[in-house]
Amino acid sequence: MVSTGCLLLGGQPALADEGPPGAPPAPVNPGPSPLQSWIDNTIPAPPITPSQSTGDDRSALWHAVLPSSSGDPMFDAWPGNLADLAPGDLIDSRDVTAGVSTLMTTPIRQALLLKFRSTSAAGAPSFGTATLIVPAAAWTGPGSRPVQVNTLPINALGVKCTPGYAMSRGRPDSEVNTFLPTIWTALDQGFAVLLPDHEGPRMSYAEPKVAGHVVLDSIRAVRSTLPDEFHDSRYATAGYSGGAIAAYAAAMMVNEYAPELSGALVGTAAGGLVTDYSTVAHRLNGNIASGILLAVTLAMAREHPDILDYMNHFAQWLATSPLKDICGEADGPLGAVGIPVEVAADIDHTLDSGIADEIYRQTELTDQTSADPLFIYHGAHDIWIPYESAQQMFRQQCERGVPAIFRTDPGEHIIAMLTGFTEATDWLGRRLRGEPAPDECPTPH
Repeated sequence: MVSTGCLLLGGQPALADEGPPGAPPAPVNPGPSPLQSWIDNTIPAPPITPSQSTGDDRSALWHAVLPSSSGDPMFDAWPGNLADLAPGDLIDSRDVTAGVSTLMTTPIRQALLLKFRSTSAAGAPSFGTATLIVPAAAWTGPGSRPVQVNTLPINALGVKCTPGYAMSRGRPDSEVNTFLPTIWTALDQGFAVLLPDHEGPRMSYAEPKVAGHVVLDSIRAVRSTLPDEFHDSRYATAGYSGGAIAAYAAAMMVNEYAPELSGALVGTAAGGLVTDYSTVAHRLNGNIASGILLAVTLAMAREHPDILDYMNHFAQWLATSPLKDICGEADGPLGAVGIPVEVAADIDHTLDSGIADEIYRQTELTDQTSADPLFIYHGAHDIWIPYESAQQMFRQQCERGVPAIFRTDPGEHIIAMLTGFTEATDWLGRRLRGEPAPDECPTPH
């Protein structure tokens, strides 16, 4: 299924992403409810050995909830010299044409897996991976061959679920399979396609700053690795649902994080976009979508380890079990039993707690201005992601002078993905071919 990012509430380097110096004090939170006290008194803590280097229980738990090793150093190995590299600097590359070509309907010249320096949510050195696919046909349009940056909705907790890992082996999971036509369409038009593994090496599903950093650094890596072909290319980003978070975050973070890319990025199309994390979390909680909320909570804790302090023993068992490596087609069915997040926490009114408010604040991007034109589309009857929030984001960007379009598409979250695809794809193609972006923002009074 296509699931979506939301918010509740890091074999890797030592725990170091606890916020910048001078960060505000820990938020005040309510105590446990009677049910939460009963759970912790009944279920023992999982047997996690404290970190040998620090003796710290939280550090040990943090390492235990990180995704399992994939067995491939391209995705697992943290280089020791990350701090000496600039964001986007190439660390390694691998030709993966053999695996990727089996999944394409258009002949391709090359598929290249790139590993590059990136940045964590807290600003610490990290790394990212992305796959560049170049069609075999020569580009006959104006300028250098354009690149469509396709932020697929990975929506997963395990490294083997990423497009980079799965496609290089010719066997993507069902989430990637669902979106293969978006790749084929771009290649058919002669565009190269860049697929960032935007959840980062810790698989922090729906963490917008990690996603934005990885997307922008993947573009930097392509421009520097293949400068003759792609340094002067136009880049446009497209994403839906969980992928829309990454596309939107990249557009909002260009001016601050990668200002040299402001001229290279010519458009961002985002559908089914989450901007109001608090409202979405409340909507998903305790119903058939609760599995998504629980998966995102664990994923967010990997980049925001303060969350771990509020997980009860039941949550710790789940977070250190094989569930920590599930792919996108599995986190949705986890909600079948409708477990509310309160069952996994040791603070009452979890979604309205101080720690939840702090995470909402840390991941807020609506106060930023997009560096490129926007095409925003949303299902008229999306019951999970507020239509009004997408409209508000559109209006805010218009007020800041960003050329933008908003489309209301028939259907709920899944149907709107299909009904909005054609116009969004056409809009992206026009931007990549160099046509000026239309502006349908309301005329200021």
